[in-house]
Amino acid sequence: MKQKIVVLTGAGISAESGLATFRDANGLWEGHDVMEVASPEGWRRNPGLVLEFYNQRRKSALGVEPNAAHKALVDLEQKFDVHIITQNVDDLHERAGSSNILHLHGKLFESRSTKDENLIYPMPGWELSLGHLCEKGSQLRPNIVWFGEAVPLIEQAAQETMTADYLLIIGTSLQVYPAAGLLSYAPHDTPIYLIDPNAPAVPPKRNITIIQEKATVGVPALVKKLLEE
Repeated sequence: MKQKIVVLTGAGISAESGLATFRDANGLWEGHDVMEVASPEGWRRNPGLVLEFYNQRRKSALGVEPNAAHKALVDLEQKFDVHIITQNVDDLHERAGSSNILHLHGKLFESRSTKDENLIYPMPGWELSLGHLCEKGSQLRPNIVWFGEAVPLIEQAAQETMTADYLLIIGTSLQVYPAAGLLSYAPHDTPIYLIDPNAPAVPPKRNITIIQEKATVGVPALVKKLLEE
């Protein structure tokens, strides 16, 4: 039976493909505070602005490609049972070819009903506008978990992490909860690798290895090491 690797990825891995992150933009987008474009309150105040924000993010995502870190994680599947838990809403892990991906914060290329959250639709293009309705006649919104909303897949993510033989944490500040709390669900003796050029402070655990490299450097090197062990 293959050993299980759980991988938690954050904005840093997508940034290396050229996708801007809220961290890089000081939480601003064209002068708008992130809470104006990524919160239920912002949606109620100005749904048109929110839709335009995500239209531009989709447009940007269509113009970039998976990088060496995304591709190296696919290579891990040769030897391991790999489960990716991502805080990112882009589809770069899918496009690289990874098999098991759990999107904690939703998916950029999906819309969902504002009346029934179980009505979710794939988006063929990048544009979602006012007047685009679900089958029940309500406005569609991005299928994204906004600031202040519950993270419905966090329990599933915690269950995955509890059975990890290895835990890889890539390109995340470990500041956004509840995702940052997943670290504490790993079994006590599970080796943990933290890859980030600005590695965040983590609770002292004897089995954490910090690799202060960009994802495109650190991930391929670690994958090579794990495949050779």
